[in-house]
Amino acid sequence: MLDKIVIANRGEIALRILRACREMGIKTVAVHSTADNNLKHVLLADETVCIGPPQSSESYLNMPAIISAAEVTDATGIHPGYGFLSENADFAERVESSGFTFIGPKADAIRLMGDKVSAIRAMKAAGVPCVPGSDGPLGDDADDNLRMARDIGYPIIIKASGGGGGRGMRVVHSEASLISAITVTKAEARAAFGNDVVYMEKFLEKPRHVEFQVLADTHGNAIHLGERDCSMQRRHQKVVEEAPAPGITEEQRQAIGERCVNACLEIGYRSAGTFEFLYEDGEFYFIEMNTRLQVEHPVTEMITGIDIVREQLRIASGESLSIKQEDVKILGHAIECRINAEDPKTFMPSPGLVTLWHSPGGPGIRMESHVYSGYKVPPFYDSMIGKLIAHGENRDAAFARMKNALSESVIEGIKTNVPLHQEIFQHAAFQAGGTDIHYLEKRLGLT
Repeated sequence: MLDKIVIANRGEIALRILRACREMGIKTVAVHSTADNNLKHVLLADETVCIGPPQSSESYLNMPAIISAAEVTDATGIHPGYGFLSENADFAERVESSGFTFIGPKADAIRLMGDKVSAIRAMKAAGVPCVPGSDGPLGDDADDNLRMARDIGYPIIIKASGGGGGRGMRVVHSEASLISAITVTKAEARAAFGNDVVYMEKFLEKPRHVEFQVLADTHGNAIHLGERDCSMQRRHQKVVEEAPAPGITEEQRQAIGERCVNACLEIGYRSAGTFEFLYEDGEFYFIEMNTRLQVEHPVTEMITGIDIVREQLRIASGESLSIKQEDVKILGHAIECRINAEDPKTFMPSPGLVTLWHSPGGPGIRMESHVYSGYKVPPFYDSMIGKLIAHGENRDAAFARMKNALSESVIEGIKTNVPLHQEIFQHAAFQAGGTDIHYLEKRLGLT
């Protein structure tokens, strides 16, 4: 078992990792920027190392500083959390070549799945259903591209191979705008990602976002933990997530889950990961794999009773998975609301001093947050300050508990999106389940 790890992250996920380590008897090193001296996990860690100024590029994205922190504290592993360097193959490689354990996948797996074109090829080879498309990079022959789009059928979407977070993509509704769309997307991709490779896919007009959680060890074992629905989104950013996904049958769950497990074995995957799909008209279409822990992992933990972070740490220590596929049972329903420090109407970030913080409670309620009364939310990082999770014996029970929990939440001194969540939970369409990924933006008048 790893005896000491560096937590190369901040906020609620850093605290989540620290808590798992404490339970397992693993010592922790909190690395932090000068803006984060008073973060809860920094105050609780066994050791702390300041790695730079507030700007992420000089602290949480500073690879040499993080590895140096591991060296000076005699740590044995580094957990990247999510965001920052969690899906950076070069970082994973540097961690391992420096003699530390990277608590995540191998660099080649991150690299393979980080490139959308190579990821789709690998998934097709493993039998995972994919969106009809170009099956590779688009060339410079305009006639070939026009013919391909015609065969796929409009509307189509042009995507940057190295893109992510909703960037580097353009929807095309007619032949007349195809060539210019390819040219513009290539230029944007080159500027944003240093990679101008683009590909083409069928554009699904009303899909849901359904993703499958997987775990794989280094002994040839892999399992899936069912699916989550993450369709409640704004500008490609998830707002509310739930598990299991409404309307997905046990047969569908097992069929797609098994394909995801097989894909893990095919590519030699290890650690936690998530296969993301678009779901429309009863069909699943792979879009990407997140080679890290997900923000929304708690909803899966709540319905399975499996501690995903704990399993990550076990896998990184060279141990086998503690559970087999037949041990995974879906119990009840869980919903997560992402709590952001932002104006609920304009969505402008709202950093500042939290004068009063009161977390809700009661049966089935879980709050993941690093915030406390007197904490000052810095302006330098993502606006998410917590995740509120509600679990119940069924979806209606989880819904009722979440509405109560939102009403009990007290956050003063800054603006938050709690009012937006309260509004969402009044929507009849969301209450019914199965809203598509465009629902929230249309409801808010953003499209």
